[in-house]
Amino acid sequence: MNLAIDAIKKQTFDAIVVGSGVSGGFAAKELTEKGMRTLVLDRGKQLDHITGYEPTYKDPWDFKYNGLLTQEQKTTHPKLARDYPYNEKSQNYWFNDSDSMYKEEKRFDWFRPNIVGGKSIMWGRQSYRLSDIDFEANLKDGIAIDWPIRYKDIAPWYSYVEKHVGISGEALGLPQLPDSDFLKPMDMYCVEKEARVRIEKAFPGRNLTIGRVANLSEAKKAQLEIGRSQCQYRNKCNLGCPYGAYFSSQSCTLPPAAKTGLMTLLPNSLVSEIIFDNQKQKAKGVRVINTITHEVKEYYAKVIFICGSTVSTTALLLNSTSSRFQNGFGNDSGELGHNLMDHHFRIGASGVWEGDEDKYYFGRRANGIYVPRYRNIGNDKRDYVRGFGYQGGGSRQSWNRGVNDLSFGADYKESMTKPGPWTMNLGGFGETLPYHENKMYLDKTAKDKWGLPIVVFDAEFKENERKMRIDMLNDAKEMLEAAGFKNIRAYDNGCYPGMAIHEMGTARMGRDPKTSVLNGNSQVHAAKNVFVTDGASMVSTSCVNPSLTYMALTARAASFAVGELKKHNL
Repeated sequence: MNLAIDAIKKQTFDAIVVGSGVSGGFAAKELTEKGMRTLVLDRGKQLDHITGYEPTYKDPWDFKYNGLLTQEQKTTHPKLARDYPYNEKSQNYWFNDSDSMYKEEKRFDWFRPNIVGGKSIMWGRQSYRLSDIDFEANLKDGIAIDWPIRYKDIAPWYSYVEKHVGISGEALGLPQLPDSDFLKPMDMYCVEKEARVRIEKAFPGRNLTIGRVANLSEAKKAQLEIGRSQCQYRNKCNLGCPYGAYFSSQSCTLPPAAKTGLMTLLPNSLVSEIIFDNQKQKAKGVRVINTITHEVKEYYAKVIFICGSTVSTTALLLNSTSSRFQNGFGNDSGELGHNLMDHHFRIGASGVWEGDEDKYYFGRRANGIYVPRYRNIGNDKRDYVRGFGYQGGGSRQSWNRGVNDLSFGADYKESMTKPGPWTMNLGGFGETLPYHENKMYLDKTAKDKWGLPIVVFDAEFKENERKMRIDMLNDAKEMLEAAGFKNIRAYDNGCYPGMAIHEMGTARMGRDPKTSVLNGNSQVHAAKNVFVTDGASMVSTSCVNPSLTYMALTARAASFAVGELKKHNL
């Protein structure tokens, strides 16, 4: 009996964090720094900072196919191979299709990392605040439910997070895109600066700025103290950064958590369900499957943070059934799995710039430009609701511009050794509305290799998004025309949910337990010691990249959770 008690003690912590990516890493940092003995569980394999980023130390010629996929890889990874994130260089960071099975009633591209740190290693690092225009949008438009928080509730936490992460960018003072606590902005290229002047003159209310990015344009004390340094302009960020120059869990949040001596990190640990204590009406722990040995263990804690990324988080909640929660943990509202959202993109325009061929740029800037939302702002009214922003940038064409050129001779070869003309691209990112019928659910008749039910997706973009895409294409074209670009090509490469890898919703916040899963403090309504702070908690998407908001919500929830524990409310 004493042996059993000792085993339970070893498996008992103050807090458990499921996932170690953008949200989970921040939860680990905040909870441990507040004195909580914290267990961090990640189903991915260990990836050590600096030494673990094997692909980043290679040159292009060190890869057999220079990053391209073989026909065999396309056959064995039919879903992962659909789009750019999975390639020869980054292939070891992602789950194999056979280990990440899912079904589609409608196409959904689900990219799942198989590493500690999750997508924080490969993310695009674009970091923007939501505004009250976003938090109030559902209420004003009469769509879905209202956010239970406003900008003033999260603004201090944006600042708190930004000072630790390091966000470079330019203050604009726009109500639809609040400014961050910025590091100095990265420099724009000559064509981008000229395009900015001409676009803002031709279209008052449209602004072009340098991207707001979680790469250190300069390293402040907060970053230097944890071993980070400023960006080296290598632009190999999706392979891992040994300099810690961009935010990742490995460089930014897990090291401070480890430094406290209060973090226990277990990779290869698949959390299969949350254990509910019927007597106390709260969660008491989690059940975990070792992904290698298939051994099952239980771990216990006072508070549990679920930060597994939207789809995995909701799959865990749906699989956590009990006599109290027969349809999924915290699913009294029936909304769990519904309101699945992602941004729609892969649309815009590109053009060629004549002149400035005596100018170039230094290094490989790991950033682009950004055009903040301007549609349905102020007096602008469209035949759709919400809006979009643009990402993109200018660059000089390289030797591969001649791949389809039939020219030959010494002069032609010589010309290919020099940079080609300047070009510029504007690619739109649009908001998707929270539709109840866009959902994910579990097929309990089909199991993965660990015996867990497989996720099924049933989601699509609808009429509002289709109408928005017309403006996304036409506006990009007219801005490049006004800026003086030539040979402009407008494009719509098509888009399916999941492609932007900004999946959100499915366990949304709200004021009413009858229509939402979480309250305004990120707590599960019916089990207050369980917090969800990743994309699953989002009520709407805005049109900006969401990761900064996940971090702010996580820091806010961790502070609240520790405060409630001290008050004996959890």
